[in-house]
Amino acid sequence: MEKLRLDGTSLTVEALSQAARNAAPIELAPAGLEAMARSHALVGQAIRDRVPVYGVTTGLGARATEVLSAEALAEFSVHTLRGRAHAIGPEEAPELVRAGLIVRLNTMLKGHSAARPEVAEHIAACLNAGLTPVVGQIGSIGAADLVLNATAGLSLIGGGRMRDSKGRVGPSADMMEAHGIKPLNLAPRDGLALANHSSTVSGMAALAVSGAAGVFEAAQTAAALSMEGFRANTGPLAHHVLMVKPHPGQLQAAEGLRWRLEGGALLEPGHARRLQDPLSFRNIAQIHGAAGMALTRAEECLELEINSASDNPVAFAEKGEITSCGAYFTAEITSAVETLSRSLVPLAAAQLARTAKLLNPEFSGLPNFLAMPDSSSNGFAPVMKVAESLFCELAHTAQPVPVWPSLNANGVEDCLTNSPATVKALLQITGHLQRLTAIELLVACQAVELRGTAGSLGSFLSGSCRQIREISPALNEDRPLAEDIERLAESISQNRFTAEPRLASNIP
Repeated sequence: MEKLRLDGTSLTVEALSQAARNAAPIELAPAGLEAMARSHALVGQAIRDRVPVYGVTTGLGARATEVLSAEALAEFSVHTLRGRAHAIGPEEAPELVRAGLIVRLNTMLKGHSAARPEVAEHIAACLNAGLTPVVGQIGSIGAADLVLNATAGLSLIGGGRMRDSKGRVGPSADMMEAHGIKPLNLAPRDGLALANHSSTVSGMAALAVSGAAGVFEAAQTAAALSMEGFRANTGPLAHHVLMVKPHPGQLQAAEGLRWRLEGGALLEPGHARRLQDPLSFRNIAQIHGAAGMALTRAEECLELEINSASDNPVAFAEKGEITSCGAYFTAEITSAVETLSRSLVPLAAAQLARTAKLLNPEFSGLPNFLAMPDSSSNGFAPVMKVAESLFCELAHTAQPVPVWPSLNANGVEDCLTNSPATVKALLQITGHLQRLTAIELLVACQAVELRGTAGSLGSFLSGSCRQIREISPALNEDRPLAEDIERLAESISQNRFTAEPRLASNIP
């Protein structure tokens, strides 16, 4: 696989997602390593001059006012990790851990962490050897990912456990030795640089948003195919009609829908069955437009996060100073990701409504539950229970995370963001939405075939129907569909139902 070159400024959500999921080799820009060396020189200067610097010459949290002795500084980096490596719960998915470490490498290369270049080189060596720290899922409240990061950091210095590329888990020191890698020896500041940052939640959030982007594209495809199956009125998608209220998200969603419908008979005059369709058809552009804008906002937020320092303190080599700050606080991530999750609820509700309309002969004009004529099948009727169950899970998971005055560090650390809980919710929502979209694709494909209009589809939707039928044959008689739904959802997660439409301004 092609290398991912990190330089501290140009990492994208999509590149990070691909590298983390596929364990791509990592390359570090020399200029970034030089910037790290320059900032680390400030650490030695602060120690020599006995300048109070948080976490470098002083204690942490409530003990920030305590100046450490020279003897204590020698072991402080190691103790920083050992005293905070408390992550618990089920093991975090390796790709999410890798994402956090890749983000940490990228942000270190900005030169504000004051960690040595050797720290970044060691992390990259472990990742390139296919080694991933084993980290529990629970321990971060979003005011830095201190406990999660320290657990990963402890693995990097030979404590804790690692998982290799073949899925085997063992003591970190043994796993590194098997790959010719020595455990990292820490210098002053290195331990805190490994622990006190928000790269873990930033990496997780980037993967969650990337997954949401893929399922949003598939939802656009499912909606367009449902419009074909229903013979919906495409007038509400016309560019000039939407310009009476030109929200950018609505224009972009309609553009994507029209692109998918292009080449099909439905866009031609006289093919719609009704003057006005139910809102789940008539307002797809508005519903999907709001979700699309939330997705854009989340992507912009995450691309800023993964290319920015989230340390405390931060070093400025050119100014010769190390300063305490709040860069580790992830309020923007919580806001952007939570907004995206909430915007997917009406999108899913409309999917549920469209699926029900296609199954109802009073609305669709098709056989009841899309059962084949003259068969004893109940069609997709029982699948609606699965669809409603998915929607219930999705809507419940999308509720806002609670925020309260934190009780940490004797009241010094009295605010939090709970970004990790928000990100985990989006990951779950994406999984539910993949399955719900798979159900809409199955139902819409059957509707098109029963209506006899499969031959009049445009090239994109014709290809989509072929992909669906490769996974799930037409429902001629009752059979279990669980495996078909799961396989189709997996195809959605692999971005097999995405499209690359033209710019909205090019559509008349």
